[in-house]
Amino acid sequence: MNKKANVTLIGMPGAGKSTIGIILAKYLSFGFIDTDVLIQINHQKSLQQIMDETGYLNLREIEENEIRKINIEKHVIATGGSVVYSENAMQHLQSISAVVFLKVEYETLKKRIHNFKTRGIAKSNTQSFQELFDERQVLYHRYGEIIIDCGFQDQEVIAEEIILKFKDDGPVKKSADIHHRNFGHRE
Repeated sequence: MNKKANVTLIGMPGAGKSTIGIILAKYLSFGFIDTDVLIQINHQKSLQQIMDETGYLNLREIEENEIRKINIEKHVIATGGSVVYSENAMQHLQSISAVVFLKVEYETLKKRIHNFKTRGIAKSNTQSFQELFDERQVLYHRYGEIIIDCGFQDQEVIAEEIILKFKDDGPVKKSADIHHRNFGHRE
């Protein structure tokens, strides 16, 4: 059994990393870190402000530096969508966590993201969302140790699926605990 003590969520903006991450942390009794929020707190600027002032490549460098400082256990880590551009950041995350790719189809993401130009997405000004999606899919598949097809599933069901896949590779203590847990649902 792998002893990785954290779960890291990767995927496109709009995939649900932060929302599912909070649900997952609650179910696992883990802490939760959103690396986009971590960057904003440590730099006292929004991601969009950082990009507007210094460019998207600098935002990716900041993201790598912040992630490489993470030294925690029993946390769910929701990353920015661009984390996969940094091999160093991904190697660090893989060394401390099970990396889960939240796979969502392009058309679904397009419906979810209405603020594409102001959301702080680390991309070239000339790159379309479709081009960004296509470029990143290869990287998400490369680094995702567990791939969850989110489709149109409920976020709580997705969190439960992650737990079931994670239990064989991570610190969930007993499989019976997973099967008999109520997951916060009312009966």
